[in-house]
Amino acid sequence: MKKTIPERFKIYFWDVNIDEIDLEKHKRFVIERILNYGDHQALFWLKENYDETMIKEAVKKSRNLTRKTARFWQAYFNLSEEEMRCFTKF
Repeated sequence: MKKTIPERFKIYFWDVNIDEIDLEKHKRFVIERILNYGDHQALFWLKENYDETMIKEAVKKSRNLTRKTARFWQAYFNLSEEEMRCFTKF
């Protein structure tokens, strides 16, 4: 059985059809959305479905995290600005 995003988290994916999201293929997109907009239940779900290494890599590679979200996860993972793509110039 294919894992899917729970219906209760549909509000975080308002612009896409959640039934078409592949949790592996679209993992960075899913992680970014939950980190930016999710509540504590969504974060627990995220940690059940993606390991910390995947979440950290998404944080490092993302250009879509809000500044506030990026700063929180920067501190959480003890990352430098240079390691995070969202803080680098194009």
